[in-house]
Amino acid sequence: MTSEEVLRLFTEAGGLLEGHFLYASGRHGSRFLQAARVLQFPQQTEQLCRAMASYYQDDGIELVAGPATGGIVLAYETARHLNCRAVFTEKETGGQMVLKRGFALKPGVRTLVVEDVITTGGSVQKTVDHLAERGAEIIGVASLIDRSGGKVDFQPRYTPLANITLESWNPADCPLCAKGLGLVDPDDIVVT
Repeated sequence: MTSEEVLRLFTEAGGLLEGHFLYASGRHGSRFLQAARVLQFPQQTEQLCRAMASYYQDDGIELVAGPATGGIVLAYETARHLNCRAVFTEKETGGQMVLKRGFALKPGVRTLVVEDVITTGGSVQKTVDHLAERGAEIIGVASLIDRSGGKVDFQPRYTPLANITLESWNPADCPLCAKGLGLVDPDDIVVT
């Protein structure tokens, strides 16, 4: 699956939005990624996860893990393609990502970590660190989209299906604000 095909799926499902958005960082931007809008469709989710799994099909993956919430569906579907278990980590007080709900790891379990969109990579890195501390052997990290601009560097290998750069501005320098365009909540955009 090419980067263009992934981005086309996002656009068709309303997961790549155009407008004037406030990012979690506090910066403004003209495009917004909403992976949940794509993952609500089983056929598209199956295609994306099959593509992620294909990069690791010969690596003996025994476990696929994803940080909640974006990685839960992806972990399950990618694990289905790799014929192994799926688990997810959850944010704990203090911001750490940890396994809960009785998920157990055997020492040395060959693990793939998956995520929807990587911006800073923080949740994924916390997941990788936690799983490694619990004895997992982290074989790789995969994501649907890398929007970090190549800034994330996971060890071991990192395989995004697509890369995208979303330009952003400090609110005081935002050209959309200068044009008088109001901020839009991505949840208010209806795509049919």
